[in-house]
Amino acid sequence: MTRPLSAKAISLTGCTLTPGLIDAHSHLLLHPYNEATWDDQVSREPLGERISRATVHARLNLFSGFTTMRDLGTEGADLADLGIQSAIEKGVIPGPRLLVTTRAIVATGSYAPRSFAPEWRIPQGADEADGEKLRQVVRKQIRAGANWIKVYADTPHGQGPGAKPAFTLEELKLVVATAADAGVLVSAHAQSQEGMRRAALAGVASIEHGDAGDIEVFRLMVEKKVWYCPTLATGEAYARYGGWKKGTPPTPALVSKKQSFQAALDSGVNIANGSDIGVFPHGQGWQELEMLVKYGMTPLQAMQAATQSAARMLRLDKEIGQVKAGWTADLAAFEGNPTQDISAVRKVRLVIKAGEIVKGP
Repeated sequence: MTRPLSAKAISLTGCTLTPGLIDAHSHLLLHPYNEATWDDQVSREPLGERISRATVHARLNLFSGFTTMRDLGTEGADLADLGIQSAIEKGVIPGPRLLVTTRAIVATGSYAPRSFAPEWRIPQGADEADGEKLRQVVRKQIRAGANWIKVYADTPHGQGPGAKPAFTLEELKLVVATAADAGVLVSAHAQSQEGMRRAALAGVASIEHGDAGDIEVFRLMVEKKVWYCPTLATGEAYARYGGWKKGTPPTPALVSKKQSFQAALDSGVNIANGSDIGVFPHGQGWQELEMLVKYGMTPLQAMQAATQSAARMLRLDKEIGQVKAGWTADLAAFEGNPTQDISAVRKVRLVIKAGEIVKGP
């Protein structure tokens, strides 16, 4: 192939060129909970401040090598993700290619904020709906511009600790079927085995978190062709915010998370990189890749989870996720070789999005 006279040569000695990275579970409208709790961000930070922060977050993530992200819920910021997506597409602000879900869907009374007196009904961090009303909420979100629908299959509501199912199997099937009519896929937040089981049986395209997943529920996901986004870095972030320090014995939650991820690996379920970034600092998406390796993947498998596998899950595998002639030129270059030493993803030398150099040597 003859190089065009107008082509620019970039020296990347000692670097590895990869497809642009993908994070399939992000929250641009959140920032770390040790800076402000989720309740305070959702109920006390002005919308304008949250959007301003999100524009900074978008830039940080793009410059760290992530050229595509799926944002899984505005968490009380209404339809702000649609405006951020539009601003990025128009070149108003720098940021990754965004797929958005708008407000996410929760069962009535199952979500938050909860830090107010019970007689006060304040706006929630997501759309509340049940039964037949779910059809209307799904359609409204798609009409607004949602690329995906997100539903909370379980939440920590009711009596006792831990996540419990929030919707019946029939309700989840209604969400999936309504979205499917418009050609839209559904992602399910699910931490409990029963929440994961119902979500998989309902036909969701991806399950997020899976903290208590066992080999049986992951095998069910394999059977139903459901993708898994582990959000490992967020598990460690929650532990740190609770006082745990690296180098000390893991908390019970971290032990459970590692066991769950090992079951996922053993089951052969399809895994896509999804970190829940926003709970921990934007621009540090490398944390999830390092955690994937720490918990059992090879560096090459972790990089595949953040490139071609995530592209497949998002149904963008004919456009991005590989360095291939004729595909969108989303590229990143790292000092060293992240397929051998995953820590190399911290050292970003070059980022190209859709053929445009956004960060260069």
